[in-house]
Amino acid sequence: MRFYDYLIEKAKEDGIEKFVVGAVVLNSDKEILILSRKKDDFMGGIDELPSGNLEKGENIYDGLAREVKEETNLDIKSIDQYINSFDYLSGSGKKSRQFNFSVSVMDDDDVMISEHDSYVWQNINECRNNPKITSEVKTA
Repeated sequence: MRFYDYLIEKAKEDGIEKFVVGAVVLNSDKEILILSRKKDDFMGGIDELPSGNLEKGENIYDGLAREVKEETNLDIKSIDQYINSFDYLSGSGKKSRQFNFSVSVMDDDDVMISEHDSYVWQNINECRNNPKITSEVKTA
C-alpha cells in the first residue's frame, strides 16, 4: 500500500469526511511561505500554509502539487517529507484532516497569489510568534 493511501484509509477509519493537503514551502533562505486568507473567507484574516481540499479521486501528492500551483503559482520539484496532520471542522461542519508535507519548489521567486490577500516569507521564529497563525499550523 502506498503511504498516501494509508493516510486516507486511516483518516476514514477515524471518521474524517474531508481531506486537505498543506505544504511547507521553504525558500533558499530556509524561510516558510505564509499566505494571508481573505477577510471575507472562512477563517478570514488568518495566516496559513498553501493548502486546500483534495478533489474526488485525487491522491494526496497530486492534490498537493495542484494546490501549491493554484495558490502560489509555484511548481513542486519534490515532496520531501510528511510532517503531520491535524483535524478540524470545515466551514460546512465536516470533520476534516489536513495532511502537511515539506516541499521543494522549482523557483521560489515566482510567487503569484490569487486566492489570498498577501504572502510573506517568515523564518521559523517569526512563524511561531505570528499571532495570526493557528496553533495547529505552528506545529506543522
